[in-house]
Amino acid sequence: MSVDTSVDTVVPAQSKTAPAPPATRPDPAARLRTAFLRAAPALGVFAGVRLTGMLLMAVWAWHIGKSPLKLLGQSWDSLWYTRIATHGYGHTQVFAGGEVVQSDLAFFPLYPGLIRAVCTVLPVTPGGAGLLISWTAALAAAWGIFAVVDRLYGRRVATVTVALWGLLPHSVVLSMAYTEPVLVALSAWSLYSVLTRRWLLAGALAAVAGLSRPNAVALVAAVVLTAAYELLKGRQRGWRVWTGALLAPLGWASYVLHVGIRTGDPLGGYFAVQAGWSSRFDFGSGTLKFIRHLVSAPERFSFPMALVIVAVGVLLLALMAYGMDRRPPLALLVYTGVLVLITVGGAGFFESKPRFLLPAFPLLLPLACAMTKARPRAAVVVTAALAGLSMAYGTYLLTVAPMPM
Repeated sequence: MSVDTSVDTVVPAQSKTAPAPPATRPDPAARLRTAFLRAAPALGVFAGVRLTGMLLMAVWAWHIGKSPLKLLGQSWDSLWYTRIATHGYGHTQVFAGGEVVQSDLAFFPLYPGLIRAVCTVLPVTPGGAGLLISWTAALAAAWGIFAVVDRLYGRRVATVTVALWGLLPHSVVLSMAYTEPVLVALSAWSLYSVLTRRWLLAGALAAVAGLSRPNAVALVAAVVLTAAYELLKGRQRGWRVWTGALLAPLGWASYVLHVGIRTGDPLGGYFAVQAGWSSRFDFGSGTLKFIRHLVSAPERFSFPMALVIVAVGVLLLALMAYGMDRRPPLALLVYTGVLVLITVGGAGFFESKPRFLLPAFPLLLPLACAMTKARPRAAVVVTAALAGLSMAYGTYLLTVAPMPM
């Protein structure tokens, strides 16, 4: 089965009559309004499921004497981001007699920079600014996901995909002061730009995304490899393709190089910083060791749940690549494949692996397509089950689980 790497173009039919005058194109504001209205039902569903999840979490948090806003805005990585936004880089934590050193240089600068900017113009705390950014970015991400899937598979599949993304077991992260919503928003619209052949915009968005999280390298790979493929096949020509491909890695590479220079090892410094967090790419060796541990000894609920979610992600990747009637374009395959590879092949923080898969929204395409073809009753049952799992598990992760997400 061949891979669809480009967007269908409409070729005007030949006519024996005189050519009609060119139609006037709607202004950008009208096109934006039309696109938003088309996506509005999906965005409404997404907002509804996320608000319901936050409400249920809040009720339980109040029941056990915790502040819901504090849990959302000041938990785990959120504390590192808000510290960077307030005081800049330079903070480290030392554990185990000095053998383990965790540096804030492991965290990319875009999100704390946005927090600082919001705090400058609005009277909010850094945690509140982080929540405003994440909630806004989550809606922008849902719109971007809708736009990508709508272009490829139609409005119905796009709406279901957005709903499923909001109902993932770890989707509570989309409501927290975390970087995933920002990364997904930039990634979705960059991929949409690739599909619509807006190469400069695709490269620029990928460059900005590269400043948000280390796994943004998946988006960089998608833009660069798709541009190279299009050029080699002769489907695309011109300086815009080249320039977009050259822009894409600038954000990610510049921060990695910056950390390397700051630590005295230009090429390896950032990866040494990540190693201090026990985070490294070992081609899955650490994952296999932890799986052996899981099957031989009892563990906290989050760990086996993480294993199930990652296994389902790998299965969905196989279905996405080989089991769909219309295989997704190359850009989506590369983007999703690299995200899954990083998740499975990386060592450290096994409980966080489902969160690393949140940006891989194309994994939901096989399920979304199947649900649109299924009987309504079956689709309702699946949706209800996912909603129950998502909201209950999200509440557990944020209010009960004693480990980072």
